[in-house]
Amino acid sequence: MRLSLLITAAPDSETAHHAWQFVEAALAAGHHIVRVFFADAGVLHGQALSTPPRDFPSLCQRWQTLQQRADLDLVLCVSAALHYGVLDDANASSWEQPHSSIADGFVISGLGQLAEAQLQSQHLVTFPGPA
Repeated sequence: MRLSLLITAAPDSETAHHAWQFVEAALAAGHHIVRVFFADAGVLHGQALSTPPRDFPSLCQRWQTLQQRADLDLVLCVSAALHYGVLDDANASSWEQPHSSIADGFVISGLGQLAEAQLQSQHLVTFPGPA
């Protein structure tokens, strides 16, 4: 089965951990993950400069491991990334910042990437942040 994910839950939430566990289980069951799209506070999963609280494992590192192992497409919504200060090299230069803050394995792109993933998937699974 071809799946895409939309994650808007921040990395310090229980929902975010469930999203990572879901992808682990889906891959182990032989499903194909077309794309993982992070929006709203979910873009903080791709923040290289943050450190998680001691009682939370680093989801950024877990996503990076999955990305390397399964060649996952980890996409951060550009407008949310800018809002939360997650910058790639191009955006850091545009905003005159000294360096990028995006973690390896993640890319910043627009909502078109989410729409394209939906077209290529049988199911879109969402992991929302608080309402």
